[in-house]
Amino acid sequence: MNRRHLISAILLCALLSIFYSCHREAGGSLEQDMYYTNGRDLYVQHCQNCHGEKGEGLENLIPPLTDTTYLRQNRNKLACYIKNGMEGKIVVDGRTFEDKMPAHEEFTDIDLAQLIVFITNTYGNKQGMYRTEDAARDLENCK
Repeated sequence: MNRRHLISAILLCALLSIFYSCHREAGGSLEQDMYYTNGRDLYVQHCQNCHGEKGEGLENLIPPLTDTTYLRQNRNKLACYIKNGMEGKIVVDGRTFEDKMPAHEEFTDIDLAQLIVFITNTYGNKQGMYRTEDAARDLENCK
């Protein structure tokens, strides 16, 4: 019986190392995958009604999340926009938007980080990891 357990443990370790090495070669991390999955759930629950299932936005009322340039240039402001809401004119994907985005004051730093990982790594975006400490830092700099 001990021999079976040893063989099973060795096989499990081999499979995990193969998965982990393949995963690392693809440029991801397990931490980022967890943030992404949790962020997707937050997006579906809190953001999808306005920004759309595919991040397409709503005509000239709600901006899309598919403009990779806008998201990259404003990544350090996203936590502020989500937590505090947003109003005023912005230009996204060549279109002007002026509707007010509601605040999500209930979101914690981890919620914001996970949501930002999802948004900035979906819909054509590939911006990598964004951690809780990034959200905390960015929130301190909200204007």
